[in-house]
Amino acid sequence: MLALSGAGISTESGIPDYRGPDSVRRKGSPITYQEFVRSETARRRYWARSFLGWPAMREKRPNAGHRALARLETAGAVHGVLTQNVDGLHQASGSRRVLELHGALAWVRCLRCGRLEPRDALQLRLERLNPDFARERAVMAPDGDAELDAGLEKTFHLAGCRGCGGTLKPDVVFFGENVPRSRVARSWTMLERAEVLLVLGSSLTVRSGYRYVVAAAEARKPVALVNDGPTRGDGDATLRLDGRLGRLLPALADRLLGPAAG
Repeated sequence: MLALSGAGISTESGIPDYRGPDSVRRKGSPITYQEFVRSETARRRYWARSFLGWPAMREKRPNAGHRALARLETAGAVHGVLTQNVDGLHQASGSRRVLELHGALAWVRCLRCGRLEPRDALQLRLERLNPDFARERAVMAPDGDAELDAGLEKTFHLAGCRGCGGTLKPDVVFFGENVPRSRVARSWTMLERAEVLLVLGSSLTVRSGYRYVVAAAEARKPVALVNDGPTRGDGDATLRLDGRLGRLLPALADRLLGPAAG
């Protein structure tokens, strides 16, 4: 099997998603790549919100669904994970063959020179530039973001690249931005090797995820889809299960491999 995971596998770790059953309660839309590149005001607001949201994001840990998937990979039942998530929880749970389609929040990249910097290191620099900002109250939002009252970002000081002083962006694919071609090519190779596509916790609303379901169905590979709520790919699925992955994935692992030790 090849696993394709979305935000629904991480909600049980306390990370909000955009399109799950509770998403309608959240306000605002995620920033687009075009907004981020064009507008310093947009960048200031993004980094102010990220500054408040990152500490909570960094503390999140894998849940039973992540651990069960890692167990399936170790046993050879799953040969790899394509993830739309940027939280790093698959790797933290023990998965080794993980391709992060949308990048990783744990890294920041300079748009001018391409230099990478750990997100934790940037957080320390932002703390020095904004010593009083951490006192602001914030509610965690998807992808390490946080809700912030309009206008508060005006006092937030940005940090530039340590190498060239250029604009920093999280090393993730924003809405309106393309997944790098080399990454897409690797993902197709992983799908070609698979006998079954196992979709976990994704609404498949975004084409970058749904296209794998379409390709698998066209190649007559079975598609098993597990999600808490309806998805765009329901009509393409060979098997469709509705429920929490923290319960269903451990049950699948036990069925295929026997009960976990301990």
